[in-house]
Amino acid sequence: MYVAVMGFGTVGSGVAELIYKNHDSIVKKSMQDSLEVKYILDIRDFPDNQFADKMIKDFNIILNDPEIEIVVETMGGVTFAYDFVKKLLLAGKSVVTSNKELVAKHGFELLTIAEEKNVNFLFEASVGGGIPIIRPITQCLAANEIDEIAGILNGTTNYILTKMITEKQSFDEALAKAQELGYAEKDPTADVDGHDACRKICILSALSFGKHVYPESVQTEGIRNIKLSDVAYAASWGGVIKLIANAKKLDNGQVNVTVAPRFVPYHSQLASVDDVFNAVLIKGDATGEVVFYGKGAGKMPTASAVVADVIDAAKHTKKKKNFGWADAEENYVADYLAAETALYVRGTTDNKDAVIKALNDKIGAVRVLTRDGAPENEIAFVTNPDAEGKLRNGIESAEGLNVESIIRVADL
Repeated sequence: MYVAVMGFGTVGSGVAELIYKNHDSIVKKSMQDSLEVKYILDIRDFPDNQFADKMIKDFNIILNDPEIEIVVETMGGVTFAYDFVKKLLLAGKSVVTSNKELVAKHGFELLTIAEEKNVNFLFEASVGGGIPIIRPITQCLAANEIDEIAGILNGTTNYILTKMITEKQSFDEALAKAQELGYAEKDPTADVDGHDACRKICILSALSFGKHVYPESVQTEGIRNIKLSDVAYAASWGGVIKLIANAKKLDNGQVNVTVAPRFVPYHSQLASVDDVFNAVLIKGDATGEVVFYGKGAGKMPTASAVVADVIDAAKHTKKKKNFGWADAEENYVADYLAAETALYVRGTTDNKDAVIKALNDKIGAVRVLTRDGAPENEIAFVTNPDAEGKLRNGIESAEGLNVESIIRVADL
């Protein structure tokens, strides 16, 4: 059996190296007589690489070669990846990808084509890198009704927040350090603004609840506006700030899906997940809470998950796995402002007593927080849980309160 790899970056090169390094055991596990990388597609030249003789630049060579039965897509993005993957599936080739953006945006369509062509579209590495999560949801937890998923799904933002919490670095200082160490890209937008985590929770939600969730339907907020004062108030409250991707099934058939920084209490299993580590907490009706933990990225951990999918695809040649979900319906993702939550608020005021009284009248009693070194006119508090829209309206209408930060409180 022959395999092609599209994209020879960090993950793609790791895939080729892993198949070469562990060749005999991978062939045995795939239940094939052989499994070889025949082509590696990339626009760049790698003349000194051990796989130089396999390098090509024309996608059509892969598309039109009947010996290629499985193609690994590790190019990233959707501009070329979507077109290439769709053509490969229509041609009857199975595709394995680590491309979270591709799956989040086009997963339903590509899974439907795979179903029609009796091939496989697999993407274990798209969510947790080397952390097993797709198979556990679809196989190990298959007997459960999953009620909720909550995760720290981006190592870059978790590293930045950890530095802010443990070393009192500002956001800018922690981001610069993350870039220096290679954890953050030169343009960190996808990470720090929550888009990466959003794509991952869309995939997990679709797998768990059975319908596609498109990223544009998800309320997504990042960590750019988190200040050290917010970190201090979280500690005073009894927890830490984490970027949490959350999906929860509602009784009316809708789902709540959000990505946002949240106050997480110290007793939560997610509170102690630090640095570049990721964790996914799943609440099942039979298992209760289970947590999957590890490094969510990295060359060989991610390559390991990709190659595991290659083995799975090889074992299911011309036999589609029972794997997928339905398309989204209108209003499937509920309005986040209708969800019940508590809110942390930091702001300034010239009359704290009047503001507290106004808040008590509008949204009920609030818990006032303190921190060392706070300016005289600074005020911070946590509300009781209520519909988020109602709380925000009450807070905004409190005369004399200048709101500078609002962060949701996690119930985890």
